[in-house]
Amino acid sequence: MSAVLREVAPEDPARGEVARGEVARGEAAPAPHKVAILVRPGLLPIEFGIVHRLFGQARSASGELLYEVVTCTPEPGEVATDTDITVNVAHGPQVLADADTVVVPAAQEDYGPQERGRLDPRVAAALAHVRPGTRIASICTGSFVLAAAGLLAGRRATTHWKSCDEFRALYPEVDLDPDVLYTDDTGVLTSAGVASGIDLCLHMIRADFGAAVAAEVARATVVPPHREGGQAQYIQRPVPAPEISSTGRARTHALAHLDRPLTLAELACEASMSIRTFSRRFREETGLTPVQWLSLQRVDRARQLLEETDLPVDRIAHESGFGTGTSMRQHFQAVLGVSPHAYRGTFRGPRTQRT
Repeated sequence: MSAVLREVAPEDPARGEVARGEVARGEAAPAPHKVAILVRPGLLPIEFGIVHRLFGQARSASGELLYEVVTCTPEPGEVATDTDITVNVAHGPQVLADADTVVVPAAQEDYGPQERGRLDPRVAAALAHVRPGTRIASICTGSFVLAAAGLLAGRRATTHWKSCDEFRALYPEVDLDPDVLYTDDTGVLTSAGVASGIDLCLHMIRADFGAAVAAEVARATVVPPHREGGQAQYIQRPVPAPEISSTGRARTHALAHLDRPLTLAELACEASMSIRTFSRRFREETGLTPVQWLSLQRVDRARQLLEETDLPVDRIAHESGFGTGTSMRQHFQAVLGVSPHAYRGTFRGPRTQRT
């Protein structure tokens, strides 16, 4: 595969050096880095569209295309999508043999029950064309294909948060990180949901040709060159139904008083239990300790206030029981991997502050 360039500053033109992305006078431009997208029936058009759009816009300083992007499928012809359209794919799996990067998007079949190692024989035969050492990446639940093919064993990977439990149960040998937008483990890459495919592609462009090229592609696509945080900030955590559990009354009490300190003794008293019994049953019913659960509820209350109000961070910290803005920022970073300010900017956007 093409060598991955290190991210360094361009040399000083005054010294006669060639900056990144430029070709010395009289030299032929290098062949574009070839990206092959392996699609399957039930493909999501947005996912292979992301790959074409982002890599297809990357150009050198002198205007040459830096990538050649082709789409292939195990059996060329019309490929059904998860919409009411089909895609006519002219290339077969042979194009994978000379690809520098192979991308495997998700397909509708990935969203049904999975079996360990289940891989369509035609997909397996297609992947056999990929040369050793070729960079290979998945988007969303395309990670199940890489795992079934044995490409993720012992590697760090991610997938869509809704599929993480199933993925972890099927492939315990994979170091699954459910909180990140994408992973890069020595040439094998995975991304979380659909939109994180954008983050993944920009990461690969940045690794190949530098931050300036990736930033220009991001600017043309009207997306941030780098998003803060991981997919944890996109996961809704519904409060367990209090009325169906023995610790429910205590949780209802806690939710009504999140704005003040709450002790374990107070919550156990609400449930008419000893602290020891309450702690054990609470964990059995929620999967969390009371302290862990309470922290998540405070984060969720703060998320709601950040999305729906113009209250300053310090006031939201008080209303959600963190006490100080500093404490709230620390909890947001620990739970969501992002600051309250960045979270509000993502989910609410800029608005005129109320006077």
